Amino acid sequence: MNTAETIRRAVSEVEQLRQESRKLPHIAAAVSTVKQFQARRFRGTYADLLVAGPYAAAARFFLEELYSDGDFAARDAQFVRIAGAVERLFPRDVADTAAALAQLHALTESLDHAMAGALAAHAVDVPGYVQAWKTVGRREDRQQQLQRVVAIGAELARLTRLPGLRLMLRMMRAPAAAAGMSALQRFLEGGFDTFTGVASSHDGMRVFLETVHQREQGLLQLLFDAEPVACETELARVLAQAR
Repeated sequence: MNTAETIRRAVSEVEQLRQESRKLPHIAAAVSTVKQFQARRFRGTYADLLVAGPYAAAARFFLEELYSDGDFAARDAQFVRIAGAVERLFPRDVADTAAALAQLHALTESLDHAMAGALAAHAVDVPGYVQAWKTVGRREDRQQQLQRVVAIGAELARLTRLPGLRLMLRMMRAPAAAAGMSALQRFLEGGFDTFTGVASSHDGMRVFLETVHQREQGLLQLLFDAEPVACETELARVLAQAR
């Protein structure tokens, strides 16, 4: 499957979920609340990184672009329109990153909608979230979601080391805007600029991504394997750290 087909298939999966939500407003509301809860959890898990220091910008980028509670409908619509143009206008490495982002987005939306379905009749609080997580399961999908997040971060960091790519991205602004690719352009430039600083320090990006992987993996194992009361205690502690 080429890049364009990968992007179109992923966005199509997301749009099908959105159509289901439009027919069931209570599910749509629950999806939004789940996303808000998870974004708050991320802010708590990485409160120490977000507040200041060498990884603050990278943590903020992950929160806003990969763990966000925002509405990406406009970006998705752009992705469908420009799926073919991505291959023609951007270097292969950049196009592959765009495809990986689309796949991650589809998987995340699928998991969020499953959580919303389990939570729709209940408040999205700590006990309800833990119960929904255990009900939904899908451990392999959760693992794959984490792996894709870390892989996209690693790829963005690798792209910062390619000679001339930053200048190429800057020169792409006008063509990208004319082709309706402003959202993708913003993501790529934002990721490039964010990770340039982190990757320039010795082992900086490796340490950041290992921190993300370690903390998210620990949370996954807790929520899947521990008793509900232990999950609720830890999750409440993390949420209390959110800023």
